[in-house]
Amino acid sequence: MKADATPAPGFMRTCMDTVVTVFYALMIALVLRTFVIEPFKIPSGSMLPNLLVGDFLFVSKYSYGYSRYSFPFGIFPFEGRFMAIDDPKRGDIAVFRNPKRDDVNYVKRIVGLPGDTIQVKEGQLFINEKPVRRTEKNLPEYIKNNGRVKSYIERFPSGHQHEILETSGDKGVADNTQMYRVPPNHYFMMGDNRDNSSDSRFMDNLGFVPLDHIVGRVEFIFFSHDFSDGYDVRFSRIFSSIN
Repeated sequence: MKADATPAPGFMRTCMDTVVTVFYALMIALVLRTFVIEPFKIPSGSMLPNLLVGDFLFVSKYSYGYSRYSFPFGIFPFEGRFMAIDDPKRGDIAVFRNPKRDDVNYVKRIVGLPGDTIQVKEGQLFINEKPVRRTEKNLPEYIKNNGRVKSYIERFPSGHQHEILETSGDKGVADNTQMYRVPPNHYFMMGDNRDNSSDSRFMDNLGFVPLDHIVGRVEFIFFSHDFSDGYDVRFSRIFSSIN
């Protein structure tokens, strides 16, 4: 008797149901990633000590509204933003596209708002010609002290405070800058690891960041692991907030 190699109707139905389920799951994930929240991974130490290499972040896409860079690959080329809930605030950590190379995501802290003047003098940040208060503190345990690293608490005029690192004794290449005036609809971004961050102080590499290049606001760390020590999971950082 010849064997019947035709798949049973039940098997075909199961395959089709699986394909449909996977399709809907992918569509839901795409909608969430585009309009609600998107994961990002920290690849460098420019935001030490607050963000570590190997931290995975959730970034809210809805906080500042939507621009062309809210969508995968920037496939909808329009200007401006729409449906904004809030404006970017000084002290927020934001993910954005480099205006000099818009296929690259950066993560930095918003330091200057439209119309502000920004300057760094001997490592100290000045906003609108007034020095931003900073207070030296002990180094975090996960930062190796090589004798030159210092940690400060920096306090913005709004009351927001966060930790920064200085490694050059306030004599680095970007510890003394000209005075920058932030243009309308642009922002001045800086890394918390002040001597190891390519940010808005370097006009040829980044400069002022247009509002429509901001992807979203960093909300919290949902996972973290240490590449330098195998695959060591940092359990204390999972679901931790960020200042």
